[in-house]
Amino acid sequence: MEIGKERIEVSGPEIMLKPIGTIECDRKEAVDDFWGETKSTIYLDSKQFTPDCILGLDDFSHIEVVYQFHKVAPSDVVLTAGHPRERNDWPRVGIFAQRKKNRPNRMGVSVCRLLKVEGLKLTVEGLDAIDGTPVIDIKPYMKEFAPMEPTKQPEWSSELMSNYFLVGSK
Repeated sequence: MEIGKERIEVSGPEIMLKPIGTIECDRKEAVDDFWGETKSTIYLDSKQFTPDCILGLDDFSHIEVVYQFHKVAPSDVVLTAGHPRERNDWPRVGIFAQRKKNRPNRMGVSVCRLLKVEGLKLTVEGLDAIDGTPVIDIKPYMKEFAPMEPTKQPEWSSELMSNYFLVGSK
């Protein structure tokens, strides 16, 4: 990694993650928009967990889901900058300044509405992950983790997200 004229190498052990569950839904491909009414079921791994692992989760309206973009080939991972959605009318920005699926570790994070909890099965709405996606972690969404001060973002990102969670065509 270059900072100024220095080159810094980050080292450490490789991180191995074991999925805790899998997502089932009718979305088979990662199309960019209209995730708002997508209903998904998260099946937690019964070999790892018993239903008490989610005791109290149904007291929350939303959850954060950490998952892997499992259909992104390692050769498709982006390490540099580019135009979001390959649109040249939007600025060229680095991979860490956008939420592209072709990320270095192919990890996604999404906040979605929790509709129902049944045993090790969670029914959610608005989760932007496709059928078969491995789930890495689930956390209850707590408003205290949201920024306390006003947030800002560039205009292009609001334009990009304008249809993302829109209810309508898929």
